[in-house]
Amino acid sequence: MTAYFVARRGVLALALGSCFGLMFGTSVHAQNAWPQKPVKIIVPFAPGGTTDILARAVAPELSKAFGQQFVVENRTGAGGNVGAEVVAKSAPDGYTILMGTVGTHGINRALYPKLPYDPFKDFTPITLVAAVPNVMIVNNEKAKALNINTVNDFIKAAKSRPGQFNMASSGNGTSIHLAGELFKSQTGIFMAHIPYRGSSPALLDMMGGSMDVMFDNLPSALPLIKTGKLKALAVTSGQRSGAIPELPTIEEAAGLKGFEASSWFGLMAPAGTPVDIINRVQQEVAKSLNTPAIKEKMLAQGAIPSGNTPAQFLTFIESEHKKWAQVVKASGAKVD
Repeated sequence: MTAYFVARRGVLALALGSCFGLMFGTSVHAQNAWPQKPVKIIVPFAPGGTTDILARAVAPELSKAFGQQFVVENRTGAGGNVGAEVVAKSAPDGYTILMGTVGTHGINRALYPKLPYDPFKDFTPITLVAAVPNVMIVNNEKAKALNINTVNDFIKAAKSRPGQFNMASSGNGTSIHLAGELFKSQTGIFMAHIPYRGSSPALLDMMGGSMDVMFDNLPSALPLIKTGKLKALAVTSGQRSGAIPELPTIEEAAGLKGFEASSWFGLMAPAGTPVDIINRVQQEVAKSLNTPAIKEKMLAQGAIPSGNTPAQFLTFIESEHKKWAQVVKASGAKVD
């Protein structure tokens, strides 16, 4: 008798389970689907810089693809470390993503004695969005006053006026900062480094005249170069840029052998974020970067779109960390 009632209870439980599954299965699945609310893309630099430009280029595409808003939020400070830390300590649920950079994940570990996050242990790479060259730009008035038209003109002027040139950057540890430090170490000139919380405020002071030189990311500097608000001398990449092919490389212009200091930008999630979410975001980013409109827009700004896989992006980050650790050591750059 007991066995009969136990078995009967089991049958009833299975029947009830099936009913509840039919009644609520779709609802439960919907609750577990991602995304069910807006997703934040944290940009660790100020609005108007290349990191911000690229994040705002992919955010609307992801919003359309997933039917939820992908909202860009700027969290500036400490060469990108403030924003990166925010994401590193966020829940790994896919609702907080970082637009990481060569600074946050390739340079800062070698430059800062203490980082508030581990660029490898605390993040899961999603995809490389784009790589860009940097460009050496100078204030127009200073260039006119000192007859600076080439990189060699600049070197000559700076050497004859030690300590009289201010070098702006978008923050300590950025490729903009390191490109300048590498330039200083290879030319033997001294310039005071003034870090900002992003390219946009630094560029304003470049135009205003309180800053003299900057090695900015090309996409954020290009409009000011084309409108004549700042003077460009050379790109810092190994090859000329298709967006501004008349500019020589620094190696070409000044004979600085092997000089290369380009930037890159990619999406990262907190470590432990579900693989399904990582793969879905990567696929949609890759798809959007391959559309003619987005591709042509990025190339016109000097950015080279990517959209590679998470595994490929991780390999790339590891190689970049090794490369920039050597640059930091060679330049002697330090940040307390």
